[in-house]
Amino acid sequence: MSSTTDTTDTNATTGTSTVITNIASLVTNDPSLGDRSPLGLIQDAALVIDGDRIAWTGDSRKAPATDNRVDAGGRAVIPGFVDSHSHLVFAGDRTQEFNARMSGRSYTAGGIRTTVAATRAASDEDLERNLTRYLREALRQGTTTFETKSGYGLTVEDEARALRIAAAHTDEVTYLGAHIVPPDHADDPAAYVALVTGEMLDACAPYARWIDVFCEKGAFDGDQARAILTAGKAKGLHPRIHANQLSYGPGVQLAVELDAASADHCTHLTDADVDALACGNTVATLLPGAEFSTRAQWPNARRLLDAGVTVALSTDCNPGSSFTSSVPFCVALAVRDMGMTPDEALWSATAGGARALRRTDIGALTPGAHADLAFLDAPSHVHLAYRPGVPLVSEVWRRGVPVT
Repeated sequence: MSSTTDTTDTNATTGTSTVITNIASLVTNDPSLGDRSPLGLIQDAALVIDGDRIAWTGDSRKAPATDNRVDAGGRAVIPGFVDSHSHLVFAGDRTQEFNARMSGRSYTAGGIRTTVAATRAASDEDLERNLTRYLREALRQGTTTFETKSGYGLTVEDEARALRIAAAHTDEVTYLGAHIVPPDHADDPAAYVALVTGEMLDACAPYARWIDVFCEKGAFDGDQARAILTAGKAKGLHPRIHANQLSYGPGVQLAVELDAASADHCTHLTDADVDALACGNTVATLLPGAEFSTRAQWPNARRLLDAGVTVALSTDCNPGSSFTSSVPFCVALAVRDMGMTPDEALWSATAGGARALRRTDIGALTPGAHADLAFLDAPSHVHLAYRPGVPLVSEVWRRGVPVT
């Protein structure tokens, strides 16, 4: 199904305000609305867009007059997905590595070096072409906000150009010079940490909002991660951390200590880690595409949610361990294998992602929020998990304008 304009209107995107009516179910993510659940679900709903913002939501029969009218055709409408963790500035792929891993070889952090070599060799034009390809792919699947990182250059010049390219396409840019210690510094990791916290940071900070570190065996230990994130904070970048993906470690505790916006992966957690997340402001961002693509242990979302931890869902789109740009796929995985309900998974992929970016203007369809939304060829958001693999996102609006 596709939206159609009322016969009294000639163009659903002209004028200053538009009402979308005949919405089977509308997810607002505002618990003061609709059924008063965390999703703020309104049945037989309408919403009004004024410019690039949501101006009104409610019963379709009570919709106010506007310049334009769009009939949703009985489809569900949800907030656009907020993909708060991706690695999209890269060249090449790792098909052979994936094929070998699916034949029995386990994933380790070392595979990143293959992408580093390809990325360093690529031109700016090649990197941007690749980035925009995956952004279009994600947009078709309902992603209206995304974060992306550097981390495949690992030289001053290559990290800075990755962030410059990314910053042309999103405000949510993360400096990840501390992805791994590159081969040219393998014998002196301390010198690489000094580079990441010094000259490289100086070159990259103007393009980034966030700083990240892969705190893991084979990458950076707790002391190195603390030094890197502290240096970033001193430059005005806010921390986020790749934490506890492959093994138990200090990453989650460090994230909470430094008030990181998110601790990402959170697969191997102690009770103390869960308690720290529940008591702090750090969002636990779960990335089920990585576990799917590496046959690793699933994160226990149920444990986190029952403890009161704020959870986000994201794709971790990257060429090595999670080569998917599909948030709907990750929603289905989270429901099937991580103990989440369909409501919790959708909230985490929208409002949860917004919290992981410390944003209040996205991830919800409530007055004042950006008019970022997706239509589903289904009467309910539950179909995202109920019908896995089916391309249910039929239309996407960003900032009040249809874009697919």
